[in-house]
Formats: sequence, C-alpha cells, structure tokens
Amino acid sequence: MKKIRVAFFAEILIEDFDGAVRTMYQIIKRIDRRIFEFLFIYGAGPDDLLGFPSLKVPALTLPINTGYTMAIPALVTSELKEEIDKFAPDVVHIATPSLLGTFALKYATQRMLPVISIYHTHFISYIDYYLKHTPFLINKVKQMMCDSHRAFYNQCDRVYVPANSMKDELADIGVNAYRMKLWQRGMDNHLFSPVNRNAKVITALTGNNNPTILFASRLVWEKNLETLFEVYALMQDRHPEVNFLIAGDGIARKASEARMKNAVFVGKVDHKTLSVLYASASIFVFPSVSEAYGNVVLEAMASGLPCVIADGGGSKDFIEQGVNGFKCKPYNAACYVEKIEILLRNSTLRQQFIEEGLEYSSRLTWEHLTSVYFDDLAEMAGQHVLSAVV
Repeated sequence: MKKIRVAFFAEILIEDFDGAVRTMYQIIKRIDRRIFEFLFIYGAGPDDLLGFPSLKVPALTLPINTGYTMAIPALVTSELKEEIDKFAPDVVHIATPSLLGTFALKYATQRMLPVISIYHTHFISYIDYYLKHTPFLINKVKQMMCDSHRAFYNQCDRVYVPANSMKDELADIGVNAYRMKLWQRGMDNHLFSPVNRNAKVITALTGNNNPTILFASRLVWEKNLETLFEVYALMQDRHPEVNFLIAGDGIARKASEARMKNAVFVGKVDHKTLSVLYASASIFVFPSVSEAYGNVVLEAMASGLPCVIADGGGSKDFIEQGVNGFKCKPYNAACYVEKIEILLRNSTLRQQFIEEGLEYSSRLTWEHLTSVYFDDLAEMAGQHVLSAVV
C-alpha cells in the first residue's frame, strides 16, 4: 500500500517548548510509519527529529520575545521547493500563519495539495500587550491581523480549533465555519494526577505549611501578568500567610520577581516536577486571556487542583462557573481574590471542584484526538489522489 506523505511545517519543534509544540509532539510520537511518511520543515528544533526526514530553515530571534524564533524561507526558497518536490507530499500541515506558513500555503496552492492547520496560538490577543505603549496602533494592527488570519485560514481545507470560543472568534473575523473543526487537546492522566501529591515539596520551597497559590506559565506579558501582580498585592495585604508559587520563565521574569517579592520562583521545570507542584498546591490561578486552549488549566484540573481563571480565551471553556472552578472578570484582581478567599474558607466547595475537575479532564485523551487527526489526513490524501486522477 502506498504510504500517505505529509509535509509538516512548524516554526519551532523543540520538545516541551510550549503548549503548541507539546501538542505537535503528541501527534509526532503517534505516527504509524507503516501508513504515513512525514517530512518536517521547521526553523528551530533538533537536528534529528525522532528519525524523520527534516529540513531546517534559517531563523531569526524575535526582538519582542527572545525565546522565540521565526523561520525565513525566502533565504532558501529554491532549495526548499526542490526538496519538498522530491518528497512529493499528498497533504500539507501548517502549524502557524507565519512567513514559513505562508510559503507552505503558497506551495500547496500551486500544487493543488490539501492543507490542514491547527489553531495553536491566539495571536490577535497578544496585540494589546505588545502595543500597550502605543495604544493608537492597537485597533489598526488588530484589523490587519484579522484580515491576514481570514485570508490565510480560508485557504486551508481544514482548521482544527481547540475551543468553541475560538471557533466563534474566528468566525466573527470571517473565517468560514465549514473549514473549522473542534479538536481539543488531550490529557496525560498518568502524568498529571492527584497521586503525585507531595506536601513536603511545597514545604521545602516555601518554608511553611500554609496554603499555596500556584501560577504556571511562561512569564511573558501576554499572560496578563499585570493582573497577577495585583492579585498578589491584594492577597499580601489581606492574607500575607498565603504563599505564591510561580513556575515558569520568560522575558518578564525579573519584572515578576520585583513585583512579587515574597513569591517563590522555581523557573521553568520539567513536566514530572510540574505534575508534583500541581498536585501539591492549594489553588491554581491563571488570569491569561491569550490562550487558544490553555493546557495548564486542564493539567491543573487533572491533578486535583481547584482553578480560579480568567473568563476569557480558550481556557474559559473548561470551567462551569461554581461547579468545577471559578471564572473571573479578566482584569479585575479583586474578583480573583474574592474567589480565592471562598476556596480557602470552604473545604466542601474545594472538594467539589477537585472531583468535578478530575471527571472533566478524564474525558480528553490524546489517543482519540490523534486518531481523528490521522483519519482526516487519510481522507484528505484520498481526495487529493481522486482529484489528481480526474
């Protein structure tokens, strides 16, 4: 049987780099090599990608976020096209509507290949943070990005969106609804689980046995860190005995440490360590509204950690208000503090959130989601073969 050949384009394929890349690796590690052949084209990543053929594209570090790079396919256009033509893909997968993504879309269009994309990152929401010092530009740049997203995704045959709220937002800017398909994120319930609870780990970090509020994410401004700082300040005034534990790193690390002087910063940690922090903390707080999905919220729920999060972005779809967690007005620090105080006082409600959160997170498995993905690839490849014959 002829194998299905997929050209997979992504900016970054450094394992565990962020939620989007972790999602890609869940797919990559489940590829059945008896059925599929993949060619990976990316800017940043390992020289050997689990033994798959790959092409590395020259990349530049982004000045606004030094942890990220952008591939520049214009520097190697001819060589890229030649190598991809040799591979002869049946389907093109594009991770991001970037310069590399645009190159891939143009390549696929010229060769009449079907395109699948996953909406990993809610870039439009980033604009408020990166242009906060030039507010007069915000609406204009947002409109430009909306136009760009609409044009890009309306040329894709299938666009996976992680949450209904994201599907609605993309439809509002003009992305065709028939192209979009709800495709959530899976959960490793063996890794993220209440069985990882170890109170001694928290005690060793904080030096006490007081309740501990955990925030886990990259420390970048689009995570609504200003509201996190305000929540911390209010809690310090009202409940100075409560610990704040911050897991993650990024360009705003120094500013975060300056604004949350008594918080404990552990930096970026591996998933095994993070799973213990989730299971051992008292409450998870997450004010970000920039998430297309919000893996950390689901990881916290699967670990038995009650969540107080922003009523915004894709994360809000996980929470049924007052049933398995609390949602707050995104920029209202007092709202988060109020909900945190309720959970600190009410052990019955805490237990309810834990049980309901565990039940919700148990419904999502990577095995099911990746099976859907590979079935869709096969369908799209079949359609391509039929159209080529016709």
